[in-house]
Amino acid sequence: MKELRLMKGNEAFAEAAIRAGADGYFGYPITPQSEVMEYLMAEKPHERTGMVVLQAESEVAAINMVYGGASCGKRVLTSSSSPGISLKQEGISYIAGAELPCVILNVVRGGPGLGTIQPSQSDYFQSTKGGGHGDYKLLVLAPSSVQEMADFAGLGFELAFKYRNPVLILSDGAIGQMMEKVELDEQKPRWTEEEIIKNTPWATTGKTKNRERNIITSLDLDSGKQELHNISLQAKYREMEKNETRYEAISCEDAEYLIVAYGTSARLSQKAVDLLRAEGYKVGLLRPITLFPFPTAIIAKLADQVKGILTVEMSAGQMIEDVRLAVGCRVKVEHFGRMGGIIPSPTEVVDATHKKIIGG
Repeated sequence: MKELRLMKGNEAFAEAAIRAGADGYFGYPITPQSEVMEYLMAEKPHERTGMVVLQAESEVAAINMVYGGASCGKRVLTSSSSPGISLKQEGISYIAGAELPCVILNVVRGGPGLGTIQPSQSDYFQSTKGGGHGDYKLLVLAPSSVQEMADFAGLGFELAFKYRNPVLILSDGAIGQMMEKVELDEQKPRWTEEEIIKNTPWATTGKTKNRERNIITSLDLDSGKQELHNISLQAKYREMEKNETRYEAISCEDAEYLIVAYGTSARLSQKAVDLLRAEGYKVGLLRPITLFPFPTAIIAKLADQVKGILTVEMSAGQMIEDVRLAVGCRVKVEHFGRMGGIIPSPTEVVDATHKKIIGG
């Protein structure tokens, strides 16, 4: 039976991770995501399930602890905010290259540099284009509510193990800090060592009578073998695009104008759609839930229907590039956003829609 609570987004994610059967969390404090580790420390999941919670000496140490835990077939995760995620990028690339499952939460704050502790969406490029070195992709989920912060913890582990790939949950300071009611799943048991051996034949569980040792690495000095490995990775990413694209379409059936927004921007854009429809304009909202894979096909389909598209982002405009690629110059695509930790209001989105795509 599910349990109903009033929680912050960061707290809901932490509790949901425990209930998803997580084996270990390794992190380092940074605003506005520090409540994740604070909640886990206070909750003492090692007494509930045996889950390990450790504050590492740095973000670099934390992501390499995740690398080690994931190599052993464990359900491990970390969380941080923008500058901290930047420090983890080398380790994230290693994990993706070694084809290991893990969950990473980024509660985005304004940048560049240390910036501000206020919410932003300016980490889109870093998240979807490969923030570290090499040709790799993360499967990226973008929650827009506290409920989705909880839901995506369990879904993140499911997808990570399905594809043997890191899953990034791209949130922001508003969703991480806001409080809403949330339904929490029942506790799932952690895998036993026998279940790990059965379910993760690739893991480093040591040599047994049934199999040889597995060697986990992202290094291969043979260029030919490394190219074949890259080709295999790209095929996996295409499978993600085929099977895992998620989005929410709101009032799009008869839409003559379209707003594309994710996360916090989608919440306020939904109110803007209501206001614009009250004025008599047929405006719809397309909310990407997966930023990779991006919902290219549905946006391309809607481009044949609408007169203009507005992307709403708390950034200088990053997702707009993927929208324009999906549209292929068939319809005008414009951007509206605020930067530096400022959240735009629904009325600002209404004004921008009039000015940039409706006209007048």
